[in-house]
Amino acid sequence: MSGAASVTARLNGPARFLLGLGVLMAFAALGQALVGALHLPLPGSVVGMALLWAALGTGVVRLHWIADAADGLLGILGLLFVPATVGFLQFLSAGAAWGLWLLVMTAALLLGAGAAGLLASRLLRPEGSPGQPEAGP
Repeated sequence: MSGAASVTARLNGPARFLLGLGVLMAFAALGQALVGALHLPLPGSVVGMALLWAALGTGVVRLHWIADAADGLLGILGLLFVPATVGFLQFLSAGAAWGLWLLVMTAALLLGAGAAGLLASRLLRPEGSPGQPEAGP
């Protein structure tokens, strides 16, 4: 066991969780800072995740440093979707106002796809198949 691994192994569960959460939050903050400084058209959390992935791949960050925090966050992942679900439910009334337009667009999409499929099946029918006129002399 390396020196760093032995240090984290001696920590109790909550301390390992806080250490891992600190590392994860530091990478998220670093990603936000890079996006803000460089005006990148990406979410800062995605940049932070890419940086964390690179750090894990190069060995700068060890997996056991963040394992407890990552497992803890994955355990409550469903709870993290509650704000997004509540936001979606607030816009359900807007969906009712757009219902007619959605119905028209869906019908147009199905009609267009059906016409294209019918046309393709008639044009791509192999020669000599039933329904195909025979070539005369």
